[in-house]
Amino acid sequence: MMVGLTLEPGRKATRSLTLTADQVRAFAELTGDYNPLHFDEDFASGTPFGRLVVQGGPTTGLLHALVAMDMPGPGTVFLSQDWKFTAPVFIGDTITAEAEVISVHETKPVCRLAITVVRQDGEQVLEGEAWCYTFAPRPE
Repeated sequence: MMVGLTLEPGRKATRSLTLTADQVRAFAELTGDYNPLHFDEDFASGTPFGRLVVQGGPTTGLLHALVAMDMPGPGTVFLSQDWKFTAPVFIGDTITAEAEVISVHETKPVCRLAITVVRQDGEQVLEGEAWCYTFAPRPE
């Protein structure tokens, strides 16, 4: 059913990324998200976080890479996402995303995943679930 990978409930995959100031700048250039929380140290120091915070996009982008490249794998896209940010990610943090198969549709290349992202200190920064669809290459 899924391209190159048999999915079943309980199967897991992970992917990690260390976030840098250059990546935060690149994300802002791509999206226009120049929130002072991400760039102004004086502003960020006056918030409950106390320091610069990475935009949410790079964290969720890691999930896109996990689903598209690792599990279910190439050809996979999100159909829906239901997740929440539970803690901040700071510049220099290494985050690890994990997806676990909850269910697989019996007749379609669709699966439901439990999603978590944790920082290097073990604190969870995102949790939720997503539905994915895997496109198979067209026969030649």
